[in-house]
Amino acid sequence: MFQNIVDQSPNNLKALEYLGDIEGHAKNWDGAIVYYKKLKELKPNVATYHYKYGGVAGMIAKDSNKFVALGMISDIRNSFEKAIQLEPKHIEARWALIELNLELPAIVGGSESKAMKYAGELLSISPVDGWLAKGRIAEYSKQYAKAEAYYKNAITVGSSKTSYQKLADLYKNKMNQPEKARLLMEDFQREKIKKS
Repeated sequence: MFQNIVDQSPNNLKALEYLGDIEGHAKNWDGAIVYYKKLKELKPNVATYHYKYGGVAGMIAKDSNKFVALGMISDIRNSFEKAIQLEPKHIEARWALIELNLELPAIVGGSESKAMKYAGELLSISPVDGWLAKGRIAEYSKQYAKAEAYYKNAITVGSSKTSYQKLADLYKNKMNQPEKARLLMEDFQREKIKKS
């Protein structure tokens, strides 16, 4: 249906975005990037298009050999940074940059301190995301006590299911405390019932 729309109206933004989303959902990264690239060209001031382009480019890089991936890093980083420039409170682009900085070796621009910078920005935009990001970075660095404290802060600030799940996963999978994880999720269920 969306392809028919694009056949009739090649610059229909919504149809192009849906086609890119469908390709991305099917993990057809090469197909998705074509649509997102066109969207970026048609509307270069829309943060979402840069973010989606960067995300798909990242998935292509992840599935490519190391030399191809190395050549794509600056394009990926620039896309996420452009999304933030266009939309200063763009949460997802900051999360993507955190993951990019954690996954990349330092020799090609990865940096835990850069990841923490974006986590700090998240903290001022969305405290729950900020604490979760700090917890993710600490967990990645195997600083589990710090991660625990950050995830607890996320629970205090927002009581989101994700916050509880991140802390429970930390207890169960990294700190070898499955009982503590189970009790925490029971607390979450009780809190949820209280609020409803």
